[in-house]
Amino acid sequence: MKQLLTHLFQHEVLSEEEACRLMNHITAGDYNDAQLAALLTVYRMRNITVDELLGFRNALLGTRIPVDLAAYRPIDIVGTGGDGKNTFNISTCACFIVAAAGYPVAKHGNYGATSISGASNVMEQHGVRFSNRQEDLQRSIEGCNMAYLHAPLFNPGLKAVGPVRKALQVRTLFNLLGPLVNPCQPDYQLLGVADLQQMRLYTHTLQRLGIGFAVVNSLDGYDEISLTDEFKICTNTYEGIYRPADLGLSTARTEDLQGGDSPQAAARIFDHVLQNQGTTAQTDCVLANAAFAIQAIEQQKSATECVAIAREALESGKAWKTLQRFIELNS
Repeated sequence: MKQLLTHLFQHEVLSEEEACRLMNHITAGDYNDAQLAALLTVYRMRNITVDELLGFRNALLGTRIPVDLAAYRPIDIVGTGGDGKNTFNISTCACFIVAAAGYPVAKHGNYGATSISGASNVMEQHGVRFSNRQEDLQRSIEGCNMAYLHAPLFNPGLKAVGPVRKALQVRTLFNLLGPLVNPCQPDYQLLGVADLQQMRLYTHTLQRLGIGFAVVNSLDGYDEISLTDEFKICTNTYEGIYRPADLGLSTARTEDLQGGDSPQAAARIFDHVLQNQGTTAQTDCVLANAAFAIQAIEQQKSATECVAIAREALESGKAWKTLQRFIELNS
């Protein structure tokens, strides 16, 4: 570790293989807390490279509890978090709309770190029990097109860094890795990022992984399509900037998207949206995210066509029925 830290302190970078070996040592518990803190500080002081990110990812996936959902070719819809906006559970709402539209979803999520209610919080509010058993997840995705993978059940290697991350109380490279270590390694991903530097990093990383993807960023700093401003999207096939009106959707205000002051309040908003009883701002925001998730799969379809698909899944009641069936299968 001394040699490694000296190397990194001199502004050198790691190859993909070196990063993989380093993460294997970390997950094995080979370093003490002071060494880990010093290492994590390096990646707060400079940007991580694509090779480093891929190497760290490969090592973490090597220690995961595996689950095979490849037959369903699912999509994951996730944000990096850390935008400090405390929005309601937009990505998770979008998952159920996409599933209701007929596209399998394997959502990888956790408890909220920078918001009142993360994906796992809102799932628990509905009585969902988390599982890492192949048969449970397969039954869920077959029964309602949706499986939920609660991250702590699948990533035992992260236990070694838990105390240091908690003590540092700042975002670390492990926050960057979260969206990349879905244990089922989905075929498609909609990934929301909080800034354009992250957009470049993840776009190049997902291109290297060879999956269908859309990386999105609202230009006013949301790690999802908030419709509070113009937003940028990068996919396998194009990149562009949209205004809400380009999709026939309304512009939202920051206060329109708040997630409430408790997990219970967040769950009520979540239900209202999927019952098609949300506000225009809440509904349009979720439809936009669901639409670009659908487009990541159906790359030949236009964004407006995908909005129409998402809207039908919501307004027909199929999204709410999908949630009810999901709860039934996972309680």
